[in-house]
Amino acid sequence: MWLLVMFDLPVGTKAERRAATKFRQWLMDAGYEMSQFSIYMRFSVGKEQTDRRIRDIAKARPDKGSVHVLTVTDRQFEHMTVFRGKKRGHGRPVPSQLELF
Repeated sequence: MWLLVMFDLPVGTKAERRAATKFRQWLMDAGYEMSQFSIYMRFSVGKEQTDRRIRDIAKARPDKGSVHVLTVTDRQFEHMTVFRGKKRGHGRPVPSQLELF
């Protein structure tokens, strides 16, 4: 499965900007990659791992703003169409089961 984390966080004050930056940095440190500025994604092996990652996101999210987590299957993710400039592509391939850090 793939986890897509989408968020809209306030950045009106210095404290809000700091909280938004801290959350984005936490996502990157946790292995999520940026798809768009406020959309991050990560591959997850199973339901237990997905549930754990969602709990971690709930703990790390800022107090203000909204954070949405969408889970999609590999098959659904493969059918995603991506436009980068004038070129048309497809979703990213599923990573191998073994990931070394």
